[in-house]
Amino acid sequence: MADKRISRVTSFDVAEAAGVSQSTVSRALAGDTSISEPTRKRVVEAAKRLNYQVDENAARLRRGRTGTIALVMICRAGQDRKDLNPFYFALLGSTCAAASARGYEALVSFQDSTTNFWGHYQERRKADGMIVIGTSENTDAWEYFGRLPEGTNWVCWGAPNDNFPWVRSDNHAGAALATRHMLVRGYREVVCLGSETSPQRQFKERFDGYASAMHDAGLEPYLQRIERGLPREEQGRLAAIALIESGRPFDAVFGVSDEIALGALKELTARGYRVPDDVGVVGFDGVRAGAWSTPPLTTVESDFEVAGSLLVDRLIAQIGGEAPSPRRAPVRLVVRGSTRP
Repeated sequence: MADKRISRVTSFDVAEAAGVSQSTVSRALAGDTSISEPTRKRVVEAAKRLNYQVDENAARLRRGRTGTIALVMICRAGQDRKDLNPFYFALLGSTCAAASARGYEALVSFQDSTTNFWGHYQERRKADGMIVIGTSENTDAWEYFGRLPEGTNWVCWGAPNDNFPWVRSDNHAGAALATRHMLVRGYREVVCLGSETSPQRQFKERFDGYASAMHDAGLEPYLQRIERGLPREEQGRLAAIALIESGRPFDAVFGVSDEIALGALKELTARGYRVPDDVGVVGFDGVRAGAWSTPPLTTVESDFEVAGSLLVDRLIAQIGGEAPSPRRAPVRLVVRGSTRP
């Protein structure tokens, strides 16, 4: 019985069909301007006729590029992946989409401890650069990535300080926007649930934005601190309890993350507070769960599409030795039922 296997078409087959050398085929299909237009067309037509597929990986490696971006998601040590903040999954998706739109493949890993920290993608030619996303609470992870060799192409979201090549939401402006929204709707005793000393750099920026808006209105800001090391919703719930038991008057709370705000919302509702009539609640991040709470959560939402594009474009600029792109992703207020209409 005859062997019906089909041999893979090579660049040598295309060269023979076009009447040129194999090196001419490679240069013509790579867009080399030294190849005349008639020759290029002859090579392209021969490649189409033979259904020749360019080996993109080999072509990239010849140019010193892998065509891949590594995406590292930092988790809390021992954290179940399904318990990750939904914000990071949304950002991961938008970043993968931005990489694909720019012709890059994405190599994703989840890292949480010294047993799996790894950032040498560029040195091992597994990727042209790296984007690191995740919680600032994992200080061991950030210490590890902060010690990467000089010349490593990388950018990050969630860095604990400004010494890293960071991209962030416009946290200050977003928190001020949320606070002004509550003040315009008649809330006067607005309390911030958060921390000014958390490794989460964005929490300090959001508290500062809230405090600035309160000062502008002639009001005194007040911070109800969250407890370190707990799940965000539990932090919000316990902060709401502490606020209630303190006896301090309040008619609105601004949670520095949606999960903190949702935890507070649940506790306030359970204790008989009417939201939004008695107390207004606003969060920050725009996670999908906020749209389905009771009542739905008013929030400040980052533009995930722009955020992903900023991360990828800033990394590509590094890879190409160009000037980096802007670092702040725009935000918008999403008004829902947890604040007065």
